Amino acid sequence: MSIRAARRTAGIRYANREVVQLAEEAQRRGRKLLNLNIGDPNIFGFRTPECIQEAMIRAIRENHNGYSHSSGLAEARAAIRRQAESRGLRKVQEVLVTNGGSEAIDMALSALVNSGDNVLLPAPGYPLYAALLSRLEAETRRYRLDESNNWQPDIEHMAEQIDGRTRAIVLINPNNPTGCVYSRETIEAVIDLCRGHKLVLISDEIYDRILFNGHEHVPSASLADDVCIVTINGLSKNYIAPGLRCGWSITSGPAGLCEDYLQGMRKLSRVRLSAGHPQQHAIAPALLGAQEHLPPLCDILSRRARFCAERLNAIEGVQCVEPQGAFYAFPSLQIAGRDEDFVRELILETGVIVVQGSGFGLQGQPSYFRIVTLPGDEVLAEAFDRIEDFLGSWRRRHPFTEEAAAPAL
Repeated sequence: MSIRAARRTAGIRYANREVVQLAEEAQRRGRKLLNLNIGDPNIFGFRTPECIQEAMIRAIRENHNGYSHSSGLAEARAAIRRQAESRGLRKVQEVLVTNGGSEAIDMALSALVNSGDNVLLPAPGYPLYAALLSRLEAETRRYRLDESNNWQPDIEHMAEQIDGRTRAIVLINPNNPTGCVYSRETIEAVIDLCRGHKLVLISDEIYDRILFNGHEHVPSASLADDVCIVTINGLSKNYIAPGLRCGWSITSGPAGLCEDYLQGMRKLSRVRLSAGHPQQHAIAPALLGAQEHLPPLCDILSRRARFCAERLNAIEGVQCVEPQGAFYAFPSLQIAGRDEDFVRELILETGVIVVQGSGFGLQGQPSYFRIVTLPGDEVLAEAFDRIEDFLGSWRRRHPFTEEAAAPAL
């Protein structure tokens, strides 16, 4: 008799990584893989800024290889606070340095929810949140992002999801997987809901410097100092260093409102001893340095985002809102059958690796899939040619009927 896994693991899904197994099978079948599935800029030729590399090497050579303070290196936390306050964040109560933004999210949720509580997540939205809530035996409640309004949150639908067991609303801005950048009015409306229902706002801003065509990112915590707001950020995306696993949370709002919750997060930070130490020495040089890598990075990604949207929209039956930031696009298509089956066969038959929309919380019709816009134009063009050919083949094998369509969330 085998040893049974804990019940809390039963509902955990993470589609971004699960497609890797299909990719390995496609490779065994001799397919040339085109990786459009994971937001890792380094594997597509983008390089971590020199100031980060030099700071880490120096830290290792100077033997900063033991534990750091559980909350993070003092100078790193000071730099994070300084940058946050320069961007308008008010009443910053705590900065915690974490092993990537993922651990910051984990701590923020684990210190907040009890079994049976619920948290509002965007649909579509980054799947880690739902996976963690499943582990915590808490409920995921999805609010719609409006594709017809450049993927802005549907505030009315969001408000309908709130009840007496709701503890937090999660914003991902810029959004993963759509690349949408939220307007000031949208964020203010979400803050009003948090204020009225005494909820925590978890504002995931990990892509806040990767913006296109004049779009402005407004930090949620710059718009209110009377609501408990946890801002998630890190070096992984803006500073092209996901493998360093260097993230942080910034908790702001009234001291009395936040304090008990903060004590819970501090306990969790102490239990795991510390975040990785050498990479914390790179935080201050990264945040307070010249930011010279950002203009060319945003220029390249802006052009690729536009190319992706134009090429996808040229495929019959596919629609794609042009991303405003980050490095993803989230096209829709009308197909018969489950999006998981479509993506599975796409990967196995063509080697093009994408992630199905249901992995980000959207079910039914239209179907969606996420691509990363990081690869070069030649790779993207080849991938879209393969997708277009495969889509024609799929439709011949699986005719779509309007009667079979079920609306998505």
